[in-house]
Amino acid sequence: MRKARSKVQDLPTGFRFHDLRHYLASLLIASGADVKVVQARLRHASAKTTLDTYGHLWPDSDVSTRAAIDAVFTARTELRQNQHGTAR
Repeated sequence: MRKARSKVQDLPTGFRFHDLRHYLASLLIASGADVKVVQARLRHASAKTTLDTYGHLWPDSDVSTRAAIDAVFTARTELRQNQHGTAR
């Protein structure tokens, strides 16, 4: 690593090879990769390791989960209304 480091211009002082792993993980997560993809790319033994280390980088899914549930119930209600003429 030291030989390679000397060949790269403008490399920040204190830059470590391990920093590339963190950078890769953050890029994958920002692009929408799920935990199993990130786990595989980083070769973590378990998804728990990946989540424990990078879990804070995934967006909060609570809002999107609620929206998905609302959409299912809305579609179900509309389907019933169309089938029976009224909501049940």
